[in-house]
Amino acid sequence: MKRIASTILALGLVALAPAGAWAQAYPNKPIKIIVAYPAGQGTDIATRYLAEQMSRDLGQPVIVDNKPGAGGNLGTELAARAAPDGYTLTMGTNATHVLNQFLYSRIAYDPEHDFVPVMLVGTFPMVVAVNSASSIQGTAELLNEVRRNPRGADVALPSTSARLVVELLKERSGVTLFGVPYKGASGAVADVMGGQVPVIVDTPTSLRPLLAGGKLRAIAVTSRQPSALVPGVKTVAEQGHANFEVVAWNALYAPKGTPPEVVALLNKTLYKVLQQPEARQKLLDLGFEPAGGPSSQLGEFAQAERKKWQPLIAAAGIRVD
Repeated sequence: MKRIASTILALGLVALAPAGAWAQAYPNKPIKIIVAYPAGQGTDIATRYLAEQMSRDLGQPVIVDNKPGAGGNLGTELAARAAPDGYTLTMGTNATHVLNQFLYSRIAYDPEHDFVPVMLVGTFPMVVAVNSASSIQGTAELLNEVRRNPRGADVALPSTSARLVVELLKERSGVTLFGVPYKGASGAVADVMGGQVPVIVDTPTSLRPLLAGGKLRAIAVTSRQPSALVPGVKTVAEQGHANFEVVAWNALYAPKGTPPEVVALLNKTLYKVLQQPEARQKLLDLGFEPAGGPSSQLGEFAQAERKKWQPLIAAAGIRVD
């Protein structure tokens, strides 16, 4: 009987050993972060910097694997189907993990249930700007001018996030604004500077050189609080539209089923990086306001974003395909 009991105990210890030993060994090989956008884009540049910093603490290379296509859906699907072992992660965005499920008729992943949140990395507002020769100084003046014009006004939109700003502003103010879509920022900026379109909504990263050079003037930012990315510019909320907020963001995710202890280690490592003054400054220079926080906070944040944007997208009839 003692021999049987000893055998059962030994088998139980063997069964328990792999998980604990495996967790302690993680990571023992390179980690890959899939970026679902082209190399050189803002998310890619920020991820490469963070990957380099994380590798120092983790003791393994952290490499970036660009898988662009279908508005971020291609790379995100690959990440969702990856082994949940902590060695394949993805840098999600407000598009890949919130907006795309409402903009596309079908995506081959579930942004809520196919991933485990690791950490919200950074956020950035959109900037509402006009030609520097314009007399418009703020959103109240912009909206009043639009109201006086029965045709409304055109707004240059280089991204889906920019369109959400316009749709939310229309909903809150009742004015007639026409979003003019562009494939990228260069064409949109050229038309605003040339006077063909009076207003543009774009990221701080795209617009800061033109704002600094006096070619465009920012009249509002879309975050709830003023942004260090565009100092001295009032928010839309401060200018008469309480609780107005549109922010884009980046967040680290792992495939569903990734062990909690691995997620916790990744969260701890990334948090340590984001607390370093030089890392925070680097992200600000790249156009991101550093975030952070526990994994659960990212899950709650993304869920709130879904509840916020799904009705607006549906009401506005915004579709990509």
